[in-house]
Amino acid sequence: MAPVTSIGIIGSGFGAIAVAVEMLQHGHDDVRLWERSDDLGGVWRDNTYPGAGCDVPSPLYSFSYAPNPNWSRRYALQEEIHAYIRDVADRFGVSPLIQYGREVTAAAWDEDSATWTVTFADGSTETVDVLVSAVGQLSEPRLPTLAGIDSFAGPSFHTAQWDHDVDLHGKTVAVVGSGASAVQLVPHVAEQAERLVLFQRSPNYLMPKPDQPYTKLHTTLFHRLPITQRLERGGIWTIMEQFARGLDESSRMGPIGHRIAMRHLHKQVEDPELRAKLTPDYPIGCKRVLFSDEFYPALARPNVEVVTHGVQEVREDRLIDSTGREHEVDVVIYATGFDSQDFLSSIDVRGEGGEKLATRWADGARAYLGMYVPGFPNLLVTYGPNTNLGGGSIIYMLEAQARHMRQVVDRLEIGRYRSVQVTEETESAYDAEIQEKLDHSVWGSCENWYRHPSGRITSNWPGATLPFAKRTRTLEPAEFAWA
Repeated sequence: MAPVTSIGIIGSGFGAIAVAVEMLQHGHDDVRLWERSDDLGGVWRDNTYPGAGCDVPSPLYSFSYAPNPNWSRRYALQEEIHAYIRDVADRFGVSPLIQYGREVTAAAWDEDSATWTVTFADGSTETVDVLVSAVGQLSEPRLPTLAGIDSFAGPSFHTAQWDHDVDLHGKTVAVVGSGASAVQLVPHVAEQAERLVLFQRSPNYLMPKPDQPYTKLHTTLFHRLPITQRLERGGIWTIMEQFARGLDESSRMGPIGHRIAMRHLHKQVEDPELRAKLTPDYPIGCKRVLFSDEFYPALARPNVEVVTHGVQEVREDRLIDSTGREHEVDVVIYATGFDSQDFLSSIDVRGEGGEKLATRWADGARAYLGMYVPGFPNLLVTYGPNTNLGGGSIIYMLEAQARHMRQVVDRLEIGRYRSVQVTEETESAYDAEIQEKLDHSVWGSCENWYRHPSGRITSNWPGATLPFAKRTRTLEPAEFAWA
């Protein structure tokens, strides 16, 4: 009888649930998930700001094996997505395996026992054969480095730490940042605030958002004829694959996308001065392309001002922009995103010979297939380096990763191996290939949050999702060292 492999998973978001379901469905029952919070869901638990939602249609932003015929609209909002994650965890037996209030602070590989010793914030430890990191790429909110940021006397908070006790009605509100979260929340804040000041460092390419509520007819069809929902999912996937391919510099999709975005801007913003502020001066796709039909009209409201100079200082009741202009405000909301280079740096992970993962990744995180790191046996990373997407659904990628990880665990047990790690040669060749492709993509010629300070693009996968799914479909044992 093959030995039972114990599997510990850090996190409880989509990536963690994907791995847990895959393992459980294939007979790997010794699974535990460690969650630092008091609820599951990852970013969909934490981001509760007004308008929070996904810019990937819900039929695709969901597990292929768990379609939801009850989505209320094509682009679901945070609360509904969070409820979906809970439902999947319940249905597939993951919920009872989650340990809450368990913040992982360190993990060390023991070569003698071929196990990982995991340390928690309270000083306790657990030991597992296989360690899975599912902390994601966008889990640590990032505040800007501003002089006097702690001196502001009024309410101030990050979008991922929304203060629901603050009433914005009748207030002058500053929103610092104009990326994905700002695009979603600004229309709601503009309706409440007496005045809104948006500090925008660079404008975004904004596409029309083909959102709509699902009617009773849709829901009935999805229930009685599930193929209709699968067909919708397949159609959305096909469109988004073409969009992702358009991020290749040689693609003709870029100019088409540019025309669509500019037409959207001109249609929704009549004021030429405001339109100029909102016109990007970089290639489409260089930074995240966003989708909204509400953002531009919100910015055109008489109570909204767009400031194109960055904030350089915070004082007790005002923000000072880079020109020295002072903006008196009552509330500051930081829509400044996340530490996109964090990966596992917030946890002290040590592999063979005590090598620190942070040291190996000092010049930017890298991993074979975004999952495997030489020198760190039995460590599996979901939504790791170079697996983020410029187009398409990350859930599709997470499912592909989970299937590959499960094959690794299958072979560990069947072959009675104690450990597995990718070879240096395999990882190096893969990294060179990915970086070369990224250099020739739209991201290779501009600055964005996908890039590490060293210059490496560490976040994104180059291109569409199908090539990744094909590449991870079957485990190639020769790419790994088994012991």
